[in-house]
Amino acid sequence: MAYAMAISSPGGTEHFHRIEIDVPAPGPGEILLRQTAIGLNFIDVYFRTGLYAWPVKQDLITGAEGAGVIEAVGAGVDLRPGRRVAYTLPNGAYASHRIIKAEQAVEIPDEISDEVAAAVMVKGLTVHYLIHHSYPVTAGETVLFHAAAGGVGQIAGQWLHALGVRAIGTAGGAEKCALAAAAGYDAVIDYSAQDFVSEVERLTAGAGVAAVYDSVGADTVMKSLDVLKRFGTLVSFGQSSGPADAFKITDLTRGSLRLTRPTLFHHTAEPGWLQRASSDLFGMIAAGKIKIEIGQRFALSDVAGAHRALEGRKTVGSTILVP
Repeated sequence: MAYAMAISSPGGTEHFHRIEIDVPAPGPGEILLRQTAIGLNFIDVYFRTGLYAWPVKQDLITGAEGAGVIEAVGAGVDLRPGRRVAYTLPNGAYASHRIIKAEQAVEIPDEISDEVAAAVMVKGLTVHYLIHHSYPVTAGETVLFHAAAGGVGQIAGQWLHALGVRAIGTAGGAEKCALAAAAGYDAVIDYSAQDFVSEVERLTAGAGVAAVYDSVGADTVMKSLDVLKRFGTLVSFGQSSGPADAFKITDLTRGSLRLTRPTLFHHTAEPGWLQRASSDLFGMIAAGKIKIEIGQRFALSDVAGAHRALEGRKTVGSTILVP
């Protein structure tokens, strides 16, 4: 029987519960996917807690990425049953089976596992748009990336290194700083023991950085502005420490700075972007330029435990839920 782990109402992890689901036959342009691996991301927490608006009144099935095997296809679909595919969508991944549009799926290359594919559809594609679109990096530039030891941060460090960009990362504690350094960052600042503003000033001889990629939010945004060079760009793409309510548009005048607040699903909605970006990402992984660490696995039925580990900063690399 197909099942999902739903959230009864916005709040804590105790609101997760199992529900049986009826999966219909796929309609025109759709596929039926039996999921083998599901990724865990902070956006799932944002939806669970109600920080992001719910699209339903109750029993929200969240989860933004997954991978599996096609079991059936609707009319007009070129993909065939038995093919392995991955996807990213705002919600619905915490389930054993689901229907999605064929155009929302990307085929997984033979050399990449379902778990790796499920782990990178949000994080890897996020890095793609950050460094190719939000602020397109150029070899030789210096940028700052917060939360460098996280799933997104580790992919970013490797990709920036491969592009010849000097990347400075921030992380909390010696262990996470070591992980970030191993991921390709040229320098890593321990924000639990060092002031990252003064450290960036030292590392850049007072020049500052061309861009800051900030997913932390309230705790870092104002200081992120302080390390940007004139005409620099702040890319704010998350708020793990809460929304940056202290920020005002006039704060950008200190250096004619630029600010962008991108989201993944605006990019995936652009025709052709998902296929191109996924091809780039899978190519980097297949070439060994990006290595994905699956730091922990949880049964889908224990998704509450997975959320607690993520929020408690007890995860390393990527986390996979297994139906």
